[in-house]
Amino acid sequence: MSRKYKFHDVDSLYFVSYATVYWIDAFIREEYKQIWVDSIKFCQEQKRLEVYGWCLMTSHVHMIIGSAATPLEDIMRDTKRYTSERIIAAIKDHNQESRNEWMLWMFRRAAEKNSNNTQNQFWQQHNMPEATKCFSRNWTIYI
Repeated sequence: MSRKYKFHDVDSLYFVSYATVYWIDAFIREEYKQIWVDSIKFCQEQKRLEVYGWCLMTSHVHMIIGSAATPLEDIMRDTKRYTSERIIAAIKDHNQESRNEWMLWMFRRAAEKNSNNTQNQFWQQHNMPEATKCFSRNWTIYI
């Protein structure tokens, strides 16, 4: 994660955005989407992630989140690591994925340019968290 973007206030809700490397449209397949959704559900149940809204696009994610229990940077780090590994494995195993060789090559290429990765990089490094004053934990958000 970039030094510029940090979760500074544990009591705030944050708007976060994160994208696949090179903005690759990975989430056009239902099984890849489901890996991300299941990961977020796990974080809600096990890490007490509070999700107030989310939008999963073909190449990126927008969320409004908070957590009074687990630091958000830890949740984001673990979620991105887990989904990266699982989605890349699913791409490798997907018999009808016409773009799998190209996508896997792009993930390897991104990893080569980043000293934090050894084999593949699925997500861009940053989350761009922005503390929001527009939302409160006491509000109900309907999407």
